[in-house]
Amino acid sequence: MTTMQKITPFLWFDNQAEEAVKFYTSIFKNSRIGKIARYDEAGEKAAGRPAGSVMTVEFQLEGQKFMALNGGPVFKFTEAISFVVNCKTQAEVDKYWKKLSAGGKEVQCGWLKDKYGLSWQIVPTVLGEFLSDKDAAKSHRVMQAMLKMVKLDIKKLKQAYHQQ
Repeated sequence: MTTMQKITPFLWFDNQAEEAVKFYTSIFKNSRIGKIARYDEAGEKAAGRPAGSVMTVEFQLEGQKFMALNGGPVFKFTEAISFVVNCKTQAEVDKYWKKLSAGGKEVQCGWLKDKYGLSWQIVPTVLGEFLSDKDAAKSHRVMQAMLKMVKLDIKKLKQAYHQQ
């Protein structure tokens, strides 16, 4: 018997839930698509969605459970909610940045919007260590370097951190 995750992020799409889920699960290794629920005749009348079309898609990214809904054009994603992808290497940063920003928009400081409008932060794990360093001058230099970046560059962050 599987246990239910206590809190599950629920993502509202216009009508691209299944397409988005396939996109996301193709990017992250430990991922899979779960149950798909479809609108019936009652849902067609209530939600204005064709009977038989996808209503919700359960999925997992890196073991984290999510739910995607085709709810119509009423709501859009904003930067008020984003997903952080923690990366150990620059190769990882580069890979996720390239895949998730494809068809979307590169923003700043490691932030991007994917082609569905969902915001992601592609962040090297060393950034948190650098920004929380007891030496305020080091963390300040790293912050200043980061603010000049779009995609984060570990080498430049390390240079700022170790600068004398």
